[in-house]
Amino acid sequence: MIDLRLLREDPDRVRASQRARGEDVDLVDALLSADERRRASGSRFDELRNEQKVLGKQVAKAQGEEKAALLQRTKELAAAVKAADAEQTEAKEEADRLLRALANLIDPAAPVGGEEDFVTLEEIGTPRDFAAEGFEPKDHVELGQILGAIDTERGAKVAGARSYYLTGVGALLELALVNMAMAQATEAGFIPMITPALVRPAAMDGTGFLGQASENVYHLPEEDRYLVGTSEVPLAAYHMDEIIDADKLPLRYAGYSSCFRREAGTYGKDTRGIIRVHQFEKVEMFVYTTPEDAEAEHRRLLQWEKDFLTALELPYRVIDVASGDLGASAARKFDIEAWIPTQGKYREVTSTSNTTEYQARRLSIRLREEGNKVRPLATLNGTLVAVPRVIVAILENHQQADGSVVVPEALRPFLGGRTVLEPVK
Repeated sequence: MIDLRLLREDPDRVRASQRARGEDVDLVDALLSADERRRASGSRFDELRNEQKVLGKQVAKAQGEEKAALLQRTKELAAAVKAADAEQTEAKEEADRLLRALANLIDPAAPVGGEEDFVTLEEIGTPRDFAAEGFEPKDHVELGQILGAIDTERGAKVAGARSYYLTGVGALLELALVNMAMAQATEAGFIPMITPALVRPAAMDGTGFLGQASENVYHLPEEDRYLVGTSEVPLAAYHMDEIIDADKLPLRYAGYSSCFRREAGTYGKDTRGIIRVHQFEKVEMFVYTTPEDAEAEHRRLLQWEKDFLTALELPYRVIDVASGDLGASAARKFDIEAWIPTQGKYREVTSTSNTTEYQARRLSIRLREEGNKVRPLATLNGTLVAVPRVIVAILENHQQADGSVVVPEALRPFLGGRTVLEPVK
C-alpha cells in the first residue's frame, strides 16, 4: 500500500494516479475521511482515558456526596471510553480496508492510457520473411504435432479447455528452458528457489493479487489457501514481517514454480494452442532493494530478460506499459513481446515491474540502516521465462519447411547437444 503520510500531504497526486489508472478517484476522499475519523476518535479516546485516570485518583480521596458524584461520572466515563474505543476501531478498520484497496502510485515516466497506449521502446531482431524463403509457416500447434511435442487434444480430454501435455522433445524443451534460465540467473547472482504453489491469504493479499486480479486466482476454500499465478507471490512473502539489514541488499531470488490462472474474462481469446493456459511453468526473478535503487534495478531486470531472449535468437520488442494496464502493485512495467509469425504480431512473453514500497508495506518488510533507522524497502519482479509462450516463439520462429525446428545455439547444451528438433515418424 502507499504511504498514508503522502496521501495526507499530497492527495492530488494520488487522485491523479487513480485517474490515470482508470480507477475510482473517490476512494482517495473516502480514505482521507476515514483517516480523519480514526485520528479524531483516537484523540478522543486518549482524552477520556486520561480523564478516567485522574478521576480514579480523586475517587480514592473523596467522601460523601462528592464521592457519589465522582462515581457517577466514572460510570459515564467508562461508557464514553468504550464508545470511543469502538469508534476508533471501526474507523481504523475502514481506513485500513480503503488503504489496501488503493493502487500504487504511478511512476510519472509511465505512459498514460489504456492497454493499447503503450510506448514501444525498442525492437530487437528482424522477423523472418517466410514468403521469400518459399514456404508458409506452420503454427505451434501443427509443429507440436509434427514433432510429437504438444498434445492439446488429450490435455482437454483429461483436464478441460486450456490444458495440454508436453511430450517427447516438448517436455525436454521445457526442462532445457528452465535450466537455461536458472543458469543465467545464478550466474548473475540470483539465489535459486523452488517455491510453494499454495499460499495463505496474507501472502496473496500482501502482493496485491486479491484486488483487481482476484478473478483469475484459484482459491481452495476448505484449506483457505490460494494457488499462485506466479512465484512472485511466495518470493515476496518470503521475508514477510521481517527487517533486513541494508548492507544485505539487494537480495535477488530466482523462483521456479508452476503457475495457475483461471483466465477469467478471456472467453474466445487464444483458444488454440498453449499461449493462454490454466497451468504453466515459469522462472521469476524477484528483488528486494532500497527505494533509491529501485529504478536502476528495474532496468537491470529488463536487461536480463533481453539477454535471455536475445540468446534464443528471437525477434522481439520492448514496450513501456500504459497506466491503465499496469496492475495494482506496479508503479511502472516493461513488457517484452516476441514476434509470432503465424499471428503476424508481437505477443507478450515476459514482463518486469517496479512495485516500489507498495508490496513491502502490505507485507511488513523493512530495511534497517545505520543508527538503527527502520523504513520500508522496495520490491521488483521480472519473468525470465514463461515456458509455454517461449516454446511457441521458438517453434514458430525457428521452423524449417519440412516441419523441423532449429535449436538456438545457446539452448543446445541444455538439450543434450541437439541442433535440430526432427519430425517424429
